[in-house]
Amino acid sequence: MISKLKIVLVLCLCSVFLGQAQTTKIASITIKGAQKTKPSFIAKILETQVGKSLDSSVLHQDILRLKRLPAISYAYYTVKEISAQECAIDITIEENYTLLPDINFWTTTNNVFSYKLGLYDYNLLGRNITFGGFYQYNGFHTYALNFRAPNLFSRKWGVALNHQNWKSEEPLYFNNQSANYLYNNISFEALALYQIDVNNEVNFGVNFFTEKYQYLSGIIAPEIPQQLDLQKALFKLVYGYTNLDYYYQYVSGFKSVLYAQYVLTENDYQNDFYIFWNDFFYYKRIGEKGNWANRLRFGLSSNENTPFAPFALDNNVNLRGVGILVDRGTGSFVLNTEYRHTIYDKKWLAIQTNVFTDFGSWRNPGGELNDFFQEENLRVYSGIGLRFISKKVYNATFRIDYGFRIVGQSNTSKGGLVFGIGQYF
Repeated sequence: MISKLKIVLVLCLCSVFLGQAQTTKIASITIKGAQKTKPSFIAKILETQVGKSLDSSVLHQDILRLKRLPAISYAYYTVKEISAQECAIDITIEENYTLLPDINFWTTTNNVFSYKLGLYDYNLLGRNITFGGFYQYNGFHTYALNFRAPNLFSRKWGVALNHQNWKSEEPLYFNNQSANYLYNNISFEALALYQIDVNNEVNFGVNFFTEKYQYLSGIIAPEIPQQLDLQKALFKLVYGYTNLDYYYQYVSGFKSVLYAQYVLTENDYQNDFYIFWNDFFYYKRIGEKGNWANRLRFGLSSNENTPFAPFALDNNVNLRGVGILVDRGTGSFVLNTEYRHTIYDKKWLAIQTNVFTDFGSWRNPGGELNDFFQEENLRVYSGIGLRFISKKVYNATFRIDYGFRIVGQSNTSKGGLVFGIGQYF
């Protein structure tokens, strides 16, 4: 019996010794191609570290993490054997240009020519910090300042700070009639950013804001005053799961983002309310030049019969061609699907065509869940578009889409052009 125990012990010791003998230690990590981005920052956010054992799965996740940074358009690695027990890793990155203007032109609900001028650095100090702001004129003056540093404190912890003074003329709907109000939102927001791992992250924090409404034109509803000044606080939670892989303008994989908010307010016209929505994204490469992209959004809020319902039906948010802020609801179900095909692809520029269909349905304020299935709440728009993509500048995609009505009431928009910066989703 003792001899058998000795044999087992010897075998265990041998297996441990062999496991240690076969472990390859990382002797050095070299970052190549970094110009603005600090190599020390890249080394900080990698899980692969000098002195650790080589793990190809962890190294692959680190490359995915790098390719998702605004500053990096592409990244890859090579492993060089130094000896039987040591290796050296070279990580090569291709950087994006990240000091970018934010420029946009459009018309408002009353056909006022509007513009937005801003400047953002998406890699401030070479450390994946976003900082910038914008000024907007749409008949009124708006400005905002934004700061976001996902890795400010460590690989996992960061912070975001935002301030905005937003003004716009927006319609509110009362029994199929509308009135236009000057809407003013002044907000201060602070969020903690936590990266659980390469695929999961959570953001949480608080937003203190003031909402002001000033009647401008249209019908007057007796239950709604011509002027409101509301003090509110909003608690926010965002959970994101990302399993996307990028190859320049091509994307593949799955992503899910859950937004949950609870708003505290003390006034005679609106109670405390909640709102949540989840965006699901699915991307698939088709052949060498094709990309199938999908976004499914489902959301609900407190179901009060109020003109201040939070989900908007709008060109630039959910259905291309439907018009500008044409309706509101307390629930939203939207499916966007499109096929993108690259027709021109050079070192710095790519051009894509796309064919899309946008489907949406809404729950009316104070309505029921079966509102989603009522014909008068269904909208389907389809169309074609173009994308002009800079492969060396972060998020520098200029898009043009034309959507036309497939399903919808006769009094809804027949279709229209939609312009923007960045892919629609």
